[in-house]
Amino acid sequence: MWQPECEAMDGSDLERLQLARLRETVARIAANNPTYYEKLGKPSPDALTSLDGIQKFPLLTKSDLRAAYPFGYACAPRKDFARMQMSSGTTGKPVICPYTKSDIAQWGEIMARCYTAAGVTSDDVIQITPSFGLPNGGFGFHFGAETIGAFYIPVGPGRTLLQFQLMQDLGATVLTAIATYPIRLIEAAREENFDFKKSKLRVGIFGSEMWSEELRKKIERDMGIETFDIIGMTETGGVGMGIDCAAHQGIHIWQDHYLAEIVNPKTGQVVNDGTDGELVITTLTRQASPMIRYRTGDMTRIVSREKCSCGRTHLRIDRFRGRTDDMIIYKGVNFYPSQIETILLRQEGVAADYQIILAHDPHGNETMELVVELAAPLSSELIARIKRELYDYVGLSVEPQFVKAGELPRAPGKAVRVVDKRKA
Repeated sequence: MWQPECEAMDGSDLERLQLARLRETVARIAANNPTYYEKLGKPSPDALTSLDGIQKFPLLTKSDLRAAYPFGYACAPRKDFARMQMSSGTTGKPVICPYTKSDIAQWGEIMARCYTAAGVTSDDVIQITPSFGLPNGGFGFHFGAETIGAFYIPVGPGRTLLQFQLMQDLGATVLTAIATYPIRLIEAAREENFDFKKSKLRVGIFGSEMWSEELRKKIERDMGIETFDIIGMTETGGVGMGIDCAAHQGIHIWQDHYLAEIVNPKTGQVVNDGTDGELVITTLTRQASPMIRYRTGDMTRIVSREKCSCGRTHLRIDRFRGRTDDMIIYKGVNFYPSQIETILLRQEGVAADYQIILAHDPHGNETMELVVELAAPLSSELIARIKRELYDYVGLSVEPQFVKAGELPRAPGKAVRVVDKRKA
């Protein structure tokens, strides 16, 4: 552990610390942002006698943050801003999140915990492939690497041949990336005859996208590494809010910095542990841009509040299985792309890329194409099995179209799994 006194804190002590920091956060909002404070209902910090009291506060959405562009939710003087990151999304104004020097230090601290949970030490060489621009990913891995004192290679995305050269020549042992980027590297490695297993690479820390357990297994098999699922978003301070440990029994959320709730995405009501719902986060230590009950849009569930076999006591949530805004409704059937991915990637011969194309025919009826890349030809029996599982597990009656690996278009950033022409 990076900070065992915090990461293995007794549950009751952790709750007391959370409550104290929640009060401090509400007091900071009251002192620095009257409009934000009024939206909370002008609560007295001292009136918060338990963590359940937070449920009286309204939920905060990304639309709220966009409407307050650029600094409508800021709770620190402009002179204290040290940097910013930005979350653009696909529509509307961007969300700008400022950081004080204290916020940057906090970011480095939680990322150091994440690296340590993945078995990374100051002896490792970390290859950082997320962007070093307005999105937060690259900088989060950068601050964490500096905190643990590791040598890091800030190469950023793309430039595949250079990635391989630096990985080999500089002896990279850790790869950080958005979740589908390793698949692009695997494809390129086949073309360039690059063998990951002859490199020193041993750990992959991936996030920013939904990725199934089946995709994880494929990456680990083809690259010869152990992978870790890291979470976080610009609105809550960046990547590093949590990660799974070597036990791989759920993602630890650093509860001394974040208060996590799971709510019903339709009603906003808190659900019981073990029930699927939307992750809602309250930041407890951010200064420039504290978030109270921010709706992340990520679907998950609380796996356990018990002490993990790794010794950490912070609660564990399940790996993200979809986003509230990613759910597809097709002819009355509700499903997530990750459900399709799970079925496809457990079949031998199916490659890692697929695309769901939704449209209307000339008569206005909904249509769906499922285009799947293949690494090897499929037998008629296996094709029938895929169709049967799509119907049995998801409720979809669809004829998959199979193409050769590499035929689907490659997006420069996150993989495009769904093309919904119905909205057009």
